[in-house]
Amino acid sequence: MIARHSVLRPLPLRIPLALCLTLCLATLLGCRQNEEPIAAKPPGPLALVMPANGAYTGAYVDFGEGECQVTYEALTDFEEMTGKHLAVVAFGNFWGEERFPKKIMDIVTGYGAVPLLFWSPWDKPYEEMRGPDRFNLNDILAGKWDAYIDQWADDVRQYGKPLLVSWGLEMNGLWFPWSGEFYGGGSQVGEKDGKPLYAGPEIVKRAYRYVVDRVRARKADNILWGFHTNHFGLPQAAWNAMANYWPGADYVDWLGFSVYGKMQHDDDWSMLHNNMDAAYQEICQLDPDKPVIVAEWGVGEFPPNDKAEFISQGLQELKGRYPRVKAAVYWHERWENPDGSFSNLRVNSSPEALAAYRAGIADPYWIAWPQFRPRP
Repeated sequence: MIARHSVLRPLPLRIPLALCLTLCLATLLGCRQNEEPIAAKPPGPLALVMPANGAYTGAYVDFGEGECQVTYEALTDFEEMTGKHLAVVAFGNFWGEERFPKKIMDIVTGYGAVPLLFWSPWDKPYEEMRGPDRFNLNDILAGKWDAYIDQWADDVRQYGKPLLVSWGLEMNGLWFPWSGEFYGGGSQVGEKDGKPLYAGPEIVKRAYRYVVDRVRARKADNILWGFHTNHFGLPQAAWNAMANYWPGADYVDWLGFSVYGKMQHDDDWSMLHNNMDAAYQEICQLDPDKPVIVAEWGVGEFPPNDKAEFISQGLQELKGRYPRVKAAVYWHERWENPDGSFSNLRVNSSPEALAAYRAGIADPYWIAWPQFRPRP
């Protein structure tokens, strides 16, 4: 368990002007350990800039029960443990809550990161493999949830700061209720440009466009929308390819996918590139220019397999092998499986794993602070 540390902030002191100027000059000429200087923010509404060189460091930090219990303390503890600030902080915003998580957003932006929201049309108790619930795609398309979408969009607009949104993530899997498999799967429903159209992907595409159009109509233009798949389709069939879910370039600001190493004790062990190469090529073919975000990545601790090597090599590969990756979000969590075993993906699951993560993420290639420009 990570030790929690409280931060004591000193009371402001009255400092003579000459000494104050000396201290300020020293600060400007010096550098802060494990942090990058923060450029002055331009006035007015801001837009997130994807780095031309390097990539943002990010994480989902194990906040406890559920994916939406973000605390400032957890973020600062993770930073202290890993030695680097987070530019991107991921967390869940499930439709079952029927509200925009303003308090959590303020925590993340107050910490100095850009939020990545997994905005999922999912009802309580948020259990996988259950099939469609009251937020099913047909009801969304029929307008049943328009009032909620509109209020959420209004709250986003009022929030005003840049955020990344992944709606209906991993739709090419079997575990979430909006998955294409639950909406007709590979049943052919037509043809376009000589290619077949499949029932499952088509309704997912329509729902994605419907939600984005409705949010944009409310002038919530501080969102960067992500097309976020799993690194492989399940079932592994031609109809379940990423391209069949692609809503079009006008609806997507960034391409994303989840890619993991071994997560369960009976999984095979493989390195990051073994699982990522094909997914990276497949998603990059959807659009030649849009940035790629590894929206989730990680691996469990399963001795004698070498998690430290996976992390160390993975960070090097993300840097040198996949040039369009502009952010990578590590999934720092531990959970108990139904069979009583544990999946421990935390970066500190062992001293060796933590040392590997600290050493890898210390590379200046991994950018610790988000960059902004004025929003048009």
